[in-house]
Amino acid sequence: MSFYYIGREASKLWKRICAEITTEIKLLAENWKYILGGLICQYIHGLAARGVHYFHQPGPILQDVGFYLLPELGKDRAYISEFVFTFVFLSFVLWTFHPFITKSKKIYTVLIWCRVLACLVACQILRIITFYSTQLPGPNYHCREGSKFATLPRPDNILEVLLIVPRGVLFGCGDLIFSSHMIFSLVFVRTYHKYGTRRILKQCAWLTVVIQSLLIIAARKHYTVDIVVAWYTVNLVVFYIDKKLPELPDRSGAAAFLLPLSKDNKTKEEINHKLLNGNTGDSADWRPRTQINGKIMEEGNIVHVEAMINGL
Repeated sequence: MSFYYIGREASKLWKRICAEITTEIKLLAENWKYILGGLICQYIHGLAARGVHYFHQPGPILQDVGFYLLPELGKDRAYISEFVFTFVFLSFVLWTFHPFITKSKKIYTVLIWCRVLACLVACQILRIITFYSTQLPGPNYHCREGSKFATLPRPDNILEVLLIVPRGVLFGCGDLIFSSHMIFSLVFVRTYHKYGTRRILKQCAWLTVVIQSLLIIAARKHYTVDIVVAWYTVNLVVFYIDKKLPELPDRSGAAAFLLPLSKDNKTKEEINHKLLNGNTGDSADWRPRTQINGKIMEEGNIVHVEAMINGL
């Protein structure tokens, strides 16, 4: 009996994955330019961070309030901040692919990554302008005076500049204001806060980012100003982009609120096509949506909405 149940559920899961792949491929065919552009900008950002390392001059660590208030983790425990960042990064990536597995589908993977990449690119452009404007002596251990990684020798050829290696990413210096780790974490957490459904996870996500901020300072990977500037810059950029970009289609469980009335005898294929493209249609032909102020309603509120539907 258990083997039959497992086989039946596996078959349902496979069909669900295949159906989602078909949907996402169609969206990718329409939006591949945005995805590719965003990935290319990630490479350019990496080149810029490596390029500023050639200009880095190690020197005395600047006075910093965070360094006075937070005890230093030391070289042996500096990895803790990277562990927290990796956890946030991987958790968000896995969440964006949950429509392929779970029955409850709140987002489209391709569309959510288009939005995330737009926010990342805007923040990274501001970051490049900032750290090229003024080079500060790095507070990290490998950026201090006496470290062989503090400065880079002049490149022998253009390939050394264009080739980004993991060693250069881990031991970079000079790209301080403002923190790249905080850009990714804040964009990811704000995105989940808007499109996620579990309130407890949203609260834990914000708490994790606060802890990550403190750990970065305690590990002496950034000055406090790098973290402070990241907090208000990223939030303002994401807020602005959210106002400018069209809202994502809603895939909440109360799907009945999404469908237009059938007075025009619209086919199911036409309705699905409009949902995929994010078109809203005639405003008079639509019922109220569960998506309020651009936010997917949390699971605790969806039950209330479904109750309202049943009462109509």
